[in-house]
Amino acid sequence: MYLHIFRPDPDSLLSRRDAGSAAGFGERWSPLLMLVWTFWIFATPLLEAPDTFPHWLWPTLASFAVFLVLYYLCYFGPHRWLLWCALGMAALAVAVTPFNPGAQGYAIYACAFLAFCGTPRQALWAMSVTLAVYSVEWLFVLHYRWAYLVSAVLVGYTVGTINLMIRLKHRREAELKLSHEEVRRLAATAERERIGRDLHDLLGHTLSLIALKSELANRLWERDAAAARREVQDVERVAREALAQVRRAVSGIRAAGLAAELASARLLLESAGVQFDYEWTPVALPPEAETALALAVREAATNIQRHARATHACLRGRVEAGALNLEVRDNGRGGDLVPGTGLSGMRERLAAIGASLSIDAPRGAGTCLRIVLPLPQPGADAAASAPAPLDICTAQPAH
Repeated sequence: MYLHIFRPDPDSLLSRRDAGSAAGFGERWSPLLMLVWTFWIFATPLLEAPDTFPHWLWPTLASFAVFLVLYYLCYFGPHRWLLWCALGMAALAVAVTPFNPGAQGYAIYACAFLAFCGTPRQALWAMSVTLAVYSVEWLFVLHYRWAYLVSAVLVGYTVGTINLMIRLKHRREAELKLSHEEVRRLAATAERERIGRDLHDLLGHTLSLIALKSELANRLWERDAAAARREVQDVERVAREALAQVRRAVSGIRAAGLAAELASARLLLESAGVQFDYEWTPVALPPEAETALALAVREAATNIQRHARATHACLRGRVEAGALNLEVRDNGRGGDLVPGTGLSGMRERLAAIGASLSIDAPRGAGTCLRIVLPLPQPGADAAASAPAPLDICTAQPAH
């Protein structure tokens, strides 16, 4: 029952924050922590007018019970209720202030939630009207001192504006996520088109040639066995060449995953104000190795954007001493890293393909992430497919 009550509606403010923030903003404990400021609703009359106790206590307790219900619905209820709940808090402020000046806290909470209602312009207007109505009551109806009103108005506008900025930030993050998905989709579409063209160019002519030579060999079989044998040998040679061409095409297809992640990383970082440079030479890798490296690049770029506070990142790849060396470097804050699911998952994926991961993060001097993937010793066939080691420099590594 308890878990069901504190399960947010799919369209609630908490659910929207969870979906819109890459950092997992909407933690379930944040609403409880924000209640700490209600302390002033009870502390203000005790500090400013202790002789009025307990006349203000019972209206305040009753209003506070209503406030908690509205506060719960603002976070966990459907978004269509948010405006009405925020206006309910503003009404509580107007109703309770004659008994308790500390009720100005209700007006501040109302501004905090109004920031998430309507368009940004409409949210600012709603906060302005709420504070204007409350100011009229405070100054011209109750004749309270204006100094306390100024602090309430400033705090209300400040909290509301901060929440409005958070809302706009989440929207930009959601749009950026859609942009990344579009980049990957376009890269996949372009790769499918390239594969179709390559297969048509590679196999169309070759298969036609095989068909013609097979037909010719069949005709010569009875009259000139030696000539027929030569044609069959030509068919075998052409078929082997076609097989080699298909293998080279497949090697190019495998490199597309990492190339798409590099393009996506550039989009992510440069959208966050981080200059991103990379040097990348397409190499043939097994599919599992290609996937692990692509995910490592994605995780590294994501953590640069979230944690590094960097202005520049670089990625390069080189083959040295029979190993693929991949290095990711940034000029961010560096410092000790706390292992998280991203970094742990990266280590596990790289270990599964026989690669090692090391991180150097001196405080104030950026972070360098290095991946070393041993390559097979070049042989007759391996020499053609062995990848050149990669060196990647990017911003702050995954946490």
